[in-house]
Amino acid sequence: MRHTISVLVENKFGVLTRVAGLFSGRGYNIDSLNVAPTHDSTASRMSIVTHGDEATVEQIIKQLNKLPDVLKVQDFGEGEFVDRELVLAKVAVDAKSRAEVMQITDIFRAKIVDVQPKSLTIEITGNESKVEKFIELMNPFGLLDLTRTGKAVMPRK
Repeated sequence: MRHTISVLVENKFGVLTRVAGLFSGRGYNIDSLNVAPTHDSTASRMSIVTHGDEATVEQIIKQLNKLPDVLKVQDFGEGEFVDRELVLAKVAVDAKSRAEVMQITDIFRAKIVDVQPKSLTIEITGNESKVEKFIELMNPFGLLDLTRTGKAVMPRK
């Protein structure tokens, strides 16, 4: 089962290493990891997406809470959070396909951030399903490169 975990940590050197080390040391896989400072410059929020059954995730949360510099850990269930991801996709285009790629980009409220003779670089933000659908529609044109930030989450309450 897929889980989204939010970890509020003190913004100090080595915290990311300790959190990532906890996962790798116990054989847990991280599907996505996003870290950035919060409105309080002394704290950062880590958004971690991982797979595991309830017992495994419960163990991960207990271990995270034991780490120094961890302020708060939340395991989000479906619908308990707002999430977004940023993707930059470089798509191959020619004279025939350029207009169609631009139209799909507009439908998804994405932005073209770079134009080259044979490619467009597109920025899209949204939840995972929106991003996945956009990528699926761009595949036939030829994805030349793709960069994803990973999921950033915030509790609804």
